[in-house]
Amino acid sequence: MQAYDVVIIGAGHNGLVCAAYLLKAGYSVLLLEKRSVPGGAATTEESLPKEAPGFKFNLCAIDHEFIHLGPVVQELELEKYGLEYLECDPVVFCPHPDGKYFLGHKSLEKTCAEIARYSDRDAKKYRDYTEYWQRALGAMIPMFNAPPKSIIDIAGNYDIKKLKDLFSVIGSPSKTLDFIRTMLTSGEDILNEWFDSEFLKAPLARLCAELGAPPSQKTNAVGAIMMAMRHDPGMARPRGGTGALVQALLNLVKSKGGVVLTDQHVEQVLIDDGKAVGVRVAGGTEYRANKGVISNIDARRVFLQLVDASDVDSADPNLRERLERRIVNNNETILKIDLALDKPLNFERYNHDDKYLIGSILIADSVTHVEQAHSECTLGKIPDSDPSMYLVVPTMLDPSMAPAGKHTAWIEFFAPYQIAGAEGTGLKGTGWTDELKNKVADRVIDKLADYSPNVKDSIIARRVESPAELAERLGAYKGNYYHIDMTLDQMVFFRPLPELANYKTPIEGLFLTGAGTHPGGSISGMPGRNCARIFLHEQQPIAQKFKEARDSIKSTVESVFKGQ
Repeated sequence: MQAYDVVIIGAGHNGLVCAAYLLKAGYSVLLLEKRSVPGGAATTEESLPKEAPGFKFNLCAIDHEFIHLGPVVQELELEKYGLEYLECDPVVFCPHPDGKYFLGHKSLEKTCAEIARYSDRDAKKYRDYTEYWQRALGAMIPMFNAPPKSIIDIAGNYDIKKLKDLFSVIGSPSKTLDFIRTMLTSGEDILNEWFDSEFLKAPLARLCAELGAPPSQKTNAVGAIMMAMRHDPGMARPRGGTGALVQALLNLVKSKGGVVLTDQHVEQVLIDDGKAVGVRVAGGTEYRANKGVISNIDARRVFLQLVDASDVDSADPNLRERLERRIVNNNETILKIDLALDKPLNFERYNHDDKYLIGSILIADSVTHVEQAHSECTLGKIPDSDPSMYLVVPTMLDPSMAPAGKHTAWIEFFAPYQIAGAEGTGLKGTGWTDELKNKVADRVIDKLADYSPNVKDSIIARRVESPAELAERLGAYKGNYYHIDMTLDQMVFFRPLPELANYKTPIEGLFLTGAGTHPGGSISGMPGRNCARIFLHEQQPIAQKFKEARDSIKSTVESVFKGQ
């Protein structure tokens, strides 16, 4: 049996980030990836090699924002390993049916000027709205970049600016109560409170809904930060696609002696006397973990599929039932469309400028349009009678992803995992078939053609992945690429459950990371970094923990007094 200090299940970007920190600390690490391509939801692949050779597609994640809120790229020096970020500006373009359009720039000034073409009031309110959410974001960042139950680590992440941000949003009892009320309400309520214009509210609602719930969903107002982040720190994409981030991490991991094995489907976590001691993969090969096993896949799959029920029950007799019944997924996932194009899209009714194609393109006609696109999914209906979508033309910013003069389009269309009334049919009993997914894709393209009429004549080839296929490829429960819903009741120290929220589990030596842990999904690397920190704390003598606590508090105090 091959032995390593740590065995990591899944080579998604958080697993690779976690591995990089552990390798830098001197531990030997093995990552086991079930697919032939590492990266999980962060891959870039030439997925139409026959129909469109040379076209590279991001098969899931594409726009990177959260990773710029933390120190992962800098601490791991990923530029040395080939990572280069390309900044998007403009960041959002959303055409409106009446001929208006929202054009969001990285610059708040420029964005307000664009809004003022239609509404002076909303332009002024947008500035206040953005500044409020950026202060709220500044207050939250220290919590994102630390384990949720590690108060000392969180405190050590605050500098004078972040402390000012914190006190600006919760600096008095009335501010604190108002902030709590804000977080308990919905994105739609917040937008109606601030703005009048539909052309502005619709794209903001669509970005709020990127957290995987309708804009009317209570406790999901935090989605309002999605646009604020595009101003600061901004939105960027790796040159070469999202997979270039994975490749840089692979380069780092391998340079430090880490081992990454693909086509290795972990079937069981091996438990000996209540402790995780290794894994067994399909085919029977076992790998020993001398210090611990870390799972980059979600807690539900780990404890309900990979660990013997008797071992789980011995550690916590309530855990299996709580994972089955307490974690909520609302049946919403995505139908993914990738297009190989012989020319870029053209929004001819909207004073077309190629710069519109640099950031995210949102087809969101109204807040109601966005609401239908998400709420129908939860009922098992496909919202394709009037599709809303999130669209990117990555080759406008990075021509290297297609042959010279050609382009790609990335389309995200929210759809149900389980189609109501179609139980037991289609792939995995979800109702999804090749015929159905292509009919839905046709309707999505028809809708896009209302805004960019040249799209149909520009398509060289396309790839359509149904929600059931995406779930199978990623191994995600109900196709949820966030592992579990990103609602407030399943965030921070509730993610995925309170007893699992600090990356440790009731089974000694078994740890969790990935999108299903704090601070959640998207490309950030924060769950990987935070999990590595918890693992290292578990290995260190208590004197070292006190030293880290002292250094953390000292750093915060020095920052405060320097800012005086």
